[in-house]
Amino acid sequence: MASPRTAESAAVAPACKEWAAIVQALLEGEQILDVRKGGIREDGRHFAVQAPRFWLYPTVEHQRPELLKPAYRHWVDDTVASAPPDRAIRVEGWADVVGLARVREADDLAALDGKLIWSHDYVESRLKWKRRDPLWVLALRVHRLVEPIVVPFRDGYGGCTSWVDLDGLPADPASLPSEPALSDVAFEARYRGAESALSVPFEPYSAA
Repeated sequence: MASPRTAESAAVAPACKEWAAIVQALLEGEQILDVRKGGIREDGRHFAVQAPRFWLYPTVEHQRPELLKPAYRHWVDDTVASAPPDRAIRVEGWADVVGLARVREADDLAALDGKLIWSHDYVESRLKWKRRDPLWVLALRVHRLVEPIVVPFRDGYGGCTSWVDLDGLPADPASLPSEPALSDVAFEARYRGAESALSVPFEPYSAA
């Protein structure tokens, strides 16, 4: 089970683990959304957003090309080929949580289909897994680092958990030179489009 974050560690931005292909989509502005359910090492096996700002941790584990839309399937092989050796982690960006929604209805996922690079069937399977838990939809304002950072892999980073604390990174990602993945205008249009597609509203992040 993942250890709960202390008040001291919560002041340091955690890293959110996600498929490397999805991280690439976020960094390139192909999507502004991430959809999550808790892994088997989550605290209580339930997902929760741990911080309003976090590092993007690209992982090549569990990626399968057939679970992406055809135009993006080559990104799986591309991210595997370009991954640093010895399971080191190339951190290329970070995200602010602009809004979040808890989705329970398949119709909401159908409405978001054009806004995600995952296949619809795969996203629907995430919704159906642990059916009593909602699927979290995170709207993210993503920034690319001007200079990516490579940090060594540690055993504690492995396993099915969403959040880890990576050693060797600044406490605040915004302290490093970075550029938004999308312009303000483009992001606002994407955000409003996603918000209007859902039957439930986006809510602001709350640590409560």
